[in-house]
Amino acid sequence: MTVEERLYERLLVLRSQTGDEGALTELIQLYSPRLRYYLRKMLPRKDSQAEDLLQETWCDAVRSLGSLRDAAAFPAWIYRIARDRAWRLLRKDRPAAPLAEADLPAAFQEPEFTAEDAAAVHAALAELPAQHREVLVLRFIEGLTYEEIADITAAPLGTVRSRLFYGKELLRQLLAKDYCHDRP
Repeated sequence: MTVEERLYERLLVLRSQTGDEGALTELIQLYSPRLRYYLRKMLPRKDSQAEDLLQETWCDAVRSLGSLRDAAAFPAWIYRIARDRAWRLLRKDRPAAPLAEADLPAAFQEPEFTAEDAAAVHAALAELPAQHREVLVLRFIEGLTYEEIADITAAPLGTVRSRLFYGKELLRQLLAKDYCHDRP
């Protein structure tokens, strides 16, 4: 995101806080696709619920937008609201235990990255434990910094780094497994 885009986004937040409905609509249009993707990855087997959570996220955000003191913090703030909603739902359906981190194979790398590879990555993300899937989406798809992710997840910076490391390893394992099954 360019400096101009960041400044414009901050302006939208400030205008929204003063009651400018046009600015709020534009902010919602800007962030909804990204939040929708994030929520779908957080709740891979609950796509219909992800849409409901998106609506609830915006309702929560609109109600408390006036309490946001720093317009630059909006991205982390809105993702935090979405995350809290998703985790409440996930806690109801305790997922199976993640793969043991000691059982991870060596990294698998492929020289070219095709559209099929991208589809495989997106599908494999759905198989990861929620805590790893979340940080991978926030870092590599949303492009957030480690510090922003730590703020969103309310986890120490070291935990974010650890989750990213093990999440990438698990993702590599899943992709390597699928790659081997697809080859003659």
